[in-house]
Amino acid sequence: MKFSRLYPAGFAALLATCTLTALGQYPGWQQEMDCTMDITMDVGVHQYAGVMELTYINHSPDVLERIPFHLFFNAFQPESMMDVRSRNIVDPDRRVGDRIVNLPEEEWGWIKVNEARVGKASAEFNTVGTIGWLTLPKALAPGKKVRIHLAWDAQVPRQVRRSGWMNAQGVEYSMTQWYPRVCEYDHHGWHTNPYIGREFHGVWGDYDVTIHMPAAYMIGGTGVLQNPEDCGHGYGDGPTPSEGIIDWHFVAENVIDFAWAADPDFVHKALQMEDGPLLHFIHQADTSYSAWEELPEIAARAMEYYSDHVGTYPWPQYTVIEGGDGGMEYPMCTLVRGNRNLRSLVGVTAHEMAHAWFQGLLATNESLHEWMDEGFTSWIESEFLAEEFNESRDQPHYWAYGGYLNLVRDGGEEPLSTHADHYVTNRAYGTGAYSKGEVLMNQLAAVIGREARDAGIKRYFDEWAFSHPGPVDFKRVMERESGLELDTYFQYMLNSTHHVDVAIRSVVVTEDATTITLERVGLLPLPVDVRITDANGTVSDHHLPQVVTQGHRPLAEAETVHAAWPWTHPTYTLTLPNSMPGCTVEVDAARLTADADRSNNLVELSSGTLQEWRNDGGDH
Repeated sequence: MKFSRLYPAGFAALLATCTLTALGQYPGWQQEMDCTMDITMDVGVHQYAGVMELTYINHSPDVLERIPFHLFFNAFQPESMMDVRSRNIVDPDRRVGDRIVNLPEEEWGWIKVNEARVGKASAEFNTVGTIGWLTLPKALAPGKKVRIHLAWDAQVPRQVRRSGWMNAQGVEYSMTQWYPRVCEYDHHGWHTNPYIGREFHGVWGDYDVTIHMPAAYMIGGTGVLQNPEDCGHGYGDGPTPSEGIIDWHFVAENVIDFAWAADPDFVHKALQMEDGPLLHFIHQADTSYSAWEELPEIAARAMEYYSDHVGTYPWPQYTVIEGGDGGMEYPMCTLVRGNRNLRSLVGVTAHEMAHAWFQGLLATNESLHEWMDEGFTSWIESEFLAEEFNESRDQPHYWAYGGYLNLVRDGGEEPLSTHADHYVTNRAYGTGAYSKGEVLMNQLAAVIGREARDAGIKRYFDEWAFSHPGPVDFKRVMERESGLELDTYFQYMLNSTHHVDVAIRSVVVTEDATTITLERVGLLPLPVDVRITDANGTVSDHHLPQVVTQGHRPLAEAETVHAAWPWTHPTYTLTLPNSMPGCTVEVDAARLTADADRSNNLVELSSGTLQEWRNDGGDH
């Protein structure tokens, strides 16, 4: 990849360090592309003509005979896989439901590739649903590159899911998943998932995009606008043309996608961060949107928070645009639904902005590992919002814990290893990707400690930015940072639906000892923290490690570590050599673990000398 004037000074060195680190680990390669597009919009019929010049570099060890492309707009037609899936799943997304099957033909979406060349030779391009296959006249050997020319026509669908024209708030164009996009090829092979409205995986590359648009429209999106004086609309100091066509020219380097939005009623505000990117805020000119006036300063604080707690944001700009149907992240920009109160607008912006790190920069294959994007994004978003609004500072992740545990109790959970497209229910997907993913990250502090977890996030970013890491890569970073073994934690959290439930089964107080018996009711083995408060209010904390971690997290000086609890043993007896009548015993008082039944976590003994409490009868 090239590092040019678009990158802050010094960040090229950081990226080089990240790349070298990643290349030292399996698989040690990734594909590369450069893409130039020229787009001419016909707003009268919501169609456009596109031309692409693509250079594709094969860094893999494999010979490639075909190159597939995503044609996402083809999903917005009756009987498409997205349409049928939405009409048959038990809990359809209300934003889709049966809308696609009821679209009139002039409101369908489609992409039709009319011309394909490889070098100077014509090439065969076959479309099947949302995937188009380009057959190469000559196989592409490892280490070689190929020049591809595509020309296509497209119809923008009536806005249904993320993409389209005229969303619910009247935004004319939300242009996401809108062009023939190269599928990713990695050590798993090609990723040609038919589009049903879920997650993505993409190739890093440089984009040079020119959009020919009627002068009335303002555009915002991925990349840096190269000709602001020609475009007006608040960009640069030049006047806005009153008629004709504006040629909007954007350049973005080292990104995995390109998105944009356009509307005649857009207004634009910019905020230049000190030692940071230029932030753009684009929304409809509606006086009821007062929250947009307060958003820029808060968004700047979010950008600073994420850069401090994860890693430096590398690109020169970031744009928040009203559009889409909720909130969706794209490189260097996001589209969000705009008519919200301040707390809601900040929440969706903070979430989508955080994706710039976990999807835009780390770019895990979120179709396979959606929790690594949505879950980690939700975790850092919750941390930021707790600080920004001074709310839930002790338990900033309680919503995630609650959502996850409700699914556990209902029996609707599916393993996080499930492909994003193949969850049986939307609820299981959403709760797993967002809530359980957030819980996985936060609960890690119970195993390795907050300091190691937080340092591990930075180390993960430093080692794996621009490298498409997977679960094992994240686990190994956390193991090296903490010095502990985490195989069992990740195996259970990802590949099973086992959960945490530790119960106090008995508390026996004699003249010279206090004995507590615990039972692992849930099958997910985690370290256990027990807090004992004696009748005088004196607190003692006790830590029971898990054998499988081969050690324990750093403990406070006042905490006492005991023998490890083997996962094979359903019960554990903790005996303390002092009598504590009238004591209170609580498991996981800090609420770090997602314990599914906290009714069995707390025992309060009444005053007395000798006592025996068991879970079948109370206090004796």
